[in-house]
Amino acid sequence: MTEYQSGTIRKLSGIAVSPGIIIGKAHLVDRKTVKILYQYLIGEEQVKAEVARFENALETTERQLTRVKNGMADLVKEHAFIIESHLMILKDSMLTGSTIRRIDEEKINAEWALKKSLEEIRGIFRQIEDEYISTRITDVENVADRILRNLAGEDSDGIGEINERVIIVAHDLSPADTSELNIEKVMGFITDAGGRTSHTGIIAQALEIPAIVGLESATDAVQEGDLLIVDGNSGDVVINPDDSEIIHYQERQLGYEEYKSSIARISHLPAVTSDGHRINVSANVEFLEEVAAIKEHGGEGIGLYRTEILYLRSRKLPSEQELFENYREVAEIMAPACVTIRTLDLGGDKIAGSFELMNEANPALGMRAIRFCLKEPAIFKTQLKAILRASIYGQVQILFPMISGLRELLDAKELLDQAKRELEREKVDFDDRIRIGIMIEVPSAVTMADVLAAHVDFFSIGTNDLIQYALASDRINEHVAYMFEPFHPAILRMIKQVVMATKEAGIGLSICGEMAGDPLCIFILVALGIEDLSLNSRSIPLIKKIVRSLSRKEAEKDLENIFRLKTADEVRGYMMAKMQSIVPELEEKGYLGG
Repeated sequence: MTEYQSGTIRKLSGIAVSPGIIIGKAHLVDRKTVKILYQYLIGEEQVKAEVARFENALETTERQLTRVKNGMADLVKEHAFIIESHLMILKDSMLTGSTIRRIDEEKINAEWALKKSLEEIRGIFRQIEDEYISTRITDVENVADRILRNLAGEDSDGIGEINERVIIVAHDLSPADTSELNIEKVMGFITDAGGRTSHTGIIAQALEIPAIVGLESATDAVQEGDLLIVDGNSGDVVINPDDSEIIHYQERQLGYEEYKSSIARISHLPAVTSDGHRINVSANVEFLEEVAAIKEHGGEGIGLYRTEILYLRSRKLPSEQELFENYREVAEIMAPACVTIRTLDLGGDKIAGSFELMNEANPALGMRAIRFCLKEPAIFKTQLKAILRASIYGQVQILFPMISGLRELLDAKELLDQAKRELEREKVDFDDRIRIGIMIEVPSAVTMADVLAAHVDFFSIGTNDLIQYALASDRINEHVAYMFEPFHPAILRMIKQVVMATKEAGIGLSICGEMAGDPLCIFILVALGIEDLSLNSRSIPLIKKIVRSLSRKEAEKDLENIFRLKTADEVRGYMMAKMQSIVPELEEKGYLGG
């Protein structure tokens, strides 16, 4: 979104992916996608030379990425797997193998062949509903762009050689670009492209530099040398601010840093409300490499361990042993804290290239998650057996995704029982009393919550998907993303209905979507009686601080007022005023984006 003032662009708003506030001069970096100027046919006698030209570009790209990985600063060493994933993409037959085949069969130049291969891969990724996985197409595009630059013989902009204090402005930055940033010189960056879950954002967080992506027009609106204010908390960029704006943000910058340090120092303390109610605050995790940072940020377990990356990293289906070793290591690191492992939440066309693409008209509502697992019981049981084997190395529980009704749940439990019996026959130890839960992320599961609760040990509300399905709003579609609204009264009523069902059944309940990490949502969640939150590990210190500032008894008294409100804007405004009165420093320090 772009805001206007006095007929000229003064402020841009995008997606904040790494917090903090900075003021500095803009440095524009040309990171626009390479345009293919020439698409042409080649003769049979030229095929061998064209393939060789493409392979030379691949070798150059591999050397560049390897240099980046080996040269990564200590701050981001733990994220070297991101560059490793780019190296794997470089060797993947879907990109490089199909490009060589096109050169040979279609007799076209390497650039054109690569473009066609990339477009085919984009078509596959468009069908992936999970936001985190679907946005991984950006990684493929980053690798393809680097190959194209090497095919064209273009020099890089020397992003790692910037020698003055600047804020980088680019159309897009790849994780490799971000890894090369000299943080003594680069204060932060803003880009036209990018999403909330991008690998570039993950590295920016590790470097602890403010970053905003998805601005759409930053490279058009900002000139070289412009003075910028980048608010990585709110997602706002101010261009050539006046003196009053500079002073205002300098004060916010200082206050934010001081407050951040103060809450980090007490992040190891339990999250207990002022009237004595304990809230367990855990982390959402995608990668094994992220687990070590959980305790550092005060996390008390893993409330959601996504397992899809283990399937996407490999060219073949991971074996039971490979899965077991990963799950065991996570359980051992976190012990005695709980680890909730969500079973595979992808469609069959997205894993290991072992299944033909299912050309579904509406893949978001198609054969994915638990539906795919029930259709492919051998794959499902392999994962279940690996989780069961890991269960004796720590406190592990199983979470089934996208359950829409009782039949799916009973079928999933039956396959779990079969996995147990197979392990018994193999004389392999496991926790026979392992806890089982389901994700509440589709409206039918909310409606049937009382029935489903009788068959599981806990629910986990995936607010991201629940909001998306309930409001028919694609949160990664920029045209309707504004409708993705956690404060919509319908969403709050759904959560309340689920809470009531779990209380009646006496089972556990957690929130694992973005609402769990939103400072404005915590008051409502605590008031509803939620006692388990799972969120991005870097948000844990702030959320624990907020919980310790609240009285659940007082929050419960406010529920009637909240549920009397009729629009999302009314609820958001009410919560903004409420949090300003309870924890006034949140807005002062920049955590509410004010």
